[in-house]
Amino acid sequence: MDTMRDRLAPAVSRLLDEDPRVAVVLAEIGKDGFTDAWRRHPDRVINVGIREQLLVGAGAGLALTGMRPVLHTFASFLVERPFEQVKLDLGHQGVGAVLVSAAASFDWPAGGYTHMAPGDVALLDTLDGWTVHVPGHPDEAETLLRHAVAAGDDRVYVRLSVQSNAHRRPVDGEHFVTVREGRSGVVVAVGPLLDAVLTATEGLDATVLYATTVRPFDAAALRRATEAAGTDVVLVEPYLAGTSASAANEALRDVPHRVLGLGVRRAELRRYGTAEEHTAAHGLDARSLRERISAFLGTRAGAGIAGASGV
Repeated sequence: MDTMRDRLAPAVSRLLDEDPRVAVVLAEIGKDGFTDAWRRHPDRVINVGIREQLLVGAGAGLALTGMRPVLHTFASFLVERPFEQVKLDLGHQGVGAVLVSAAASFDWPAGGYTHMAPGDVALLDTLDGWTVHVPGHPDEAETLLRHAVAAGDDRVYVRLSVQSNAHRRPVDGEHFVTVREGRSGVVVAVGPLLDAVLTATEGLDATVLYATTVRPFDAAALRRATEAAGTDVVLVEPYLAGTSASAANEALRDVPHRVLGLGVRRAELRRYGTAEEHTAAHGLDARSLRERISAFLGTRAGAGIAGASGV
């Protein structure tokens, strides 16, 4: 199966052909995928080189002229390094763009901590008006990318990963999807962690919601799920643990509830290893998730995934 990022250049190249407002701004990363598109649209495929602050600034300039810019590079270079430009050039000026990242939290461990961005969504949470999509399958990534580009002049972040669920789910760019229903708690699985969550909760009496659009947070879906399953909520996110805890708390502010946030831990792992080893070290493999979810919800873990370390 191809990756989410494999879909990026073909999907955006089609959008360039279809919509004269669409422009692509790159910072060297990913430029080879747009060679044909650049030949067809040399004025709308722009490579600024390894200048990530300029990447965002140029995108904002295009937006000010009425264009719909798509900006792409690794997450650490798209959100963290040029954060001042994201805050001021886009947010303060009131213009929109579609930021499409790669490498996620630790997709390329050999790149070291400079190429990891577990705090990207939490950082964007400090700003107003951002939509955040976290697809869990290449088909979902393509759907959400097209949805993001068509979203008027909004500010949208699309977080791509090499990690993927085995099957796509129906996504609409707004709502959580109910994958499993239970009566002893609600587990919200974000993006590529759905398969691990489904394995981890097999046989547990818990509702599983699938989230690929996390901002705005689908508070209505969470409230509906807790009406039948109770107000113990586990958030399983592929970035910094607890990133969506405040959103879940706000959704349930008028009822007694508990929230457990699982995700990437704050401690830096200083060995490269593999992405799978990082997943396990952060407790996001199926076995670790089962232990932690079962303990929180007060359900018996059982032996359903003996020998399993993921999906």
